[in-house]
Amino acid sequence: MRIATTIFLTDETVTPVRLARELEQRGFAGLYLPEHTHIPVSRRTPYPAGGELPREYGRTLDPFVALGQAAAVTERIALGTGITLVAQHDPIDLAKQAATLDHLSGGRFTLGVGYGWNVEEAADHGVEWSTRRELVRDRLALMRALWSAEPTAYEGEFGSVAASFAFPKPVRAPRGPVVGPRTLIGGAAGPKLFAAIAEHADGWLPIGGRGLTEAVPKLRAVWEEAGRDPKDLQVVPYAVLPDPGKLAHYAELGIEEVVLQLPPAGEREVLRVLDGYAAYL
Repeated sequence: MRIATTIFLTDETVTPVRLARELEQRGFAGLYLPEHTHIPVSRRTPYPAGGELPREYGRTLDPFVALGQAAAVTERIALGTGITLVAQHDPIDLAKQAATLDHLSGGRFTLGVGYGWNVEEAADHGVEWSTRRELVRDRLALMRALWSAEPTAYEGEFGSVAASFAFPKPVRAPRGPVVGPRTLIGGAAGPKLFAAIAEHADGWLPIGGRGLTEAVPKLRAVWEEAGRDPKDLQVVPYAVLPDPGKLAHYAELGIEEVVLQLPPAGEREVLRVLDGYAAYL
């Protein structure tokens, strides 16, 4: 099982360069970074985990800039977003950012896609909350058009693009309906999410990894009904606090990669936690 990591990198934590070098030297499989452009002070949306929203949410580094630094000082580790708030981006710009990072890293980029939870943050980007899933679907389709080998036009409900020259292209070859970098969709288990994964992704990025015993077979059924190859489905539990039993259970479910949560802390504390996680490598 590949052991990757995620962390809220901020202006107060270990740097992307220092962390990426340590991960590669220690044999970890990857680094995934979350995204929040800003956190409105007068927000009404409750923190999904309960209680007060942690300080790091409002201080998060831009994941593409940070992953670009990480790519420049490493050769092996995977680099991903966990997740990108696609609805909050211009899709033409986002397609260029993702393809550039994938190209410069030699195909190491994973686009983790999320629908978001903070209504006020999304609203500042002009996102209508009730249609955000449809917006994300539309923007991903537009991005796939730009990533296609030949100039391809796209006309959607929320946006369009003319047939265009758009380089660089992502490194990976098309996989069924999926064009572009490795794409995983985050979110809670359910029919809408599983249908989206089967339609235009390589797999699922479930936060915390709970409930997978029941959820994974359901996702596999939807995946196969969509005509996707069973062996191609990837389920990557995300932001996991590990123990041997938990990882053994994931292995029994056929899971080949897990992303462990690091604290949003300085270099000394992060490296101490990495020392502990080394037992799972």
